[in-house]
Amino acid sequence: MIELGVGMFGDVQIDEKRGYIQSAGDRMREILQEVKRMDEVGLDFFGMGEHHRVDYAVAAPEIFLAAAASITKNIKLGSAVSVLSSADPVKLYQDFAMVDLLSDGRAEIMAGRGSFIESFPLFGQDLKDYDALFDEKLRLLLQLNENKEITWQGEFRPPLHKQEIFPHPKNNNIPIWVAVGGTPASAIRAGKLGLPLIIAIIGGTVDRFLPLVEYYKQAWQDAGHSMEDYQLGVHMHAFFGEDTKEVQDWYYPYYSKQMDRIGRSRNWPPYHRQQYDFGLSPMGHLIVGDAEYAVEKIVNAIEMLGVTRFSAHMDVGAPDHAQMMKSIEIFGERIAPAVRSALQKN
Repeated sequence: MIELGVGMFGDVQIDEKRGYIQSAGDRMREILQEVKRMDEVGLDFFGMGEHHRVDYAVAAPEIFLAAAASITKNIKLGSAVSVLSSADPVKLYQDFAMVDLLSDGRAEIMAGRGSFIESFPLFGQDLKDYDALFDEKLRLLLQLNENKEITWQGEFRPPLHKQEIFPHPKNNNIPIWVAVGGTPASAIRAGKLGLPLIIAIIGGTVDRFLPLVEYYKQAWQDAGHSMEDYQLGVHMHAFFGEDTKEVQDWYYPYYSKQMDRIGRSRNWPPYHRQQYDFGLSPMGHLIVGDAEYAVEKIVNAIEMLGVTRFSAHMDVGAPDHAQMMKSIEIFGERIAPAVRSALQKN
């Protein structure tokens, strides 16, 4: 059964001409209302990102998810992502175990190396150890999830000797996903470890990620993991409205300004409408439009890549809260049922 949900980074509204930046507290309170609505319209999961920048509101997803746990009933609550390379896996696991207990077993951890690097100097990590940090900490996190008592020694953290970690999550373990951008080695590692994988399709075309999926699936099978446990997700920038052209035109300024803010720190050229329109094309990475348009693109991505989970990244550029609520309602009430129906027929 396909899972359909929403991922967010917690973008705050910014008006550079007026020098206005929305407060993180105001934005978090809005997002809590949005997550509550996701739960009410029957979406399957919500993921919150971790960032340490002025243009994002949430530095610790687990704290936000604890708040969301108290106002939701059914929706799964996870990070999207937790920057594991710069975190302490023991503290991260304890925090999510608490979210799991508060939510009655709905917590997930999505581990990633992070799309930004601000957390590395902030928490005293060296970027030269970028991949080694993630690999070691992921393996420790998995051991914490699989054992009540742990003895462990690594390169980047003090050792553990017959240590039990409290509190225990509801079912004694927490689902752990791995998030990747486009690195084959990362997909292969997730496959070998038998971990669910989610791929960020935030540029280019959907079909160019087919080789990455094949690397993951082959590694999964070569390691002897059952295909009954196989889980693959995609994360795509999305926004929904009543009229395709109208919502695409309305959303463009929000999206392009955020692309330019990120691009300035990465020496990207200015973002143009031509790039946006290419992303909106049938195979493009953007899903911005009405329900009919969105269903076609989502079903196409799911079937092409063999996906079991689709995540709509819906807050790029911090669209107006009222429009966010409308987009969530369209996703849950119209798009999600139509996607599930189309997949059953196919």
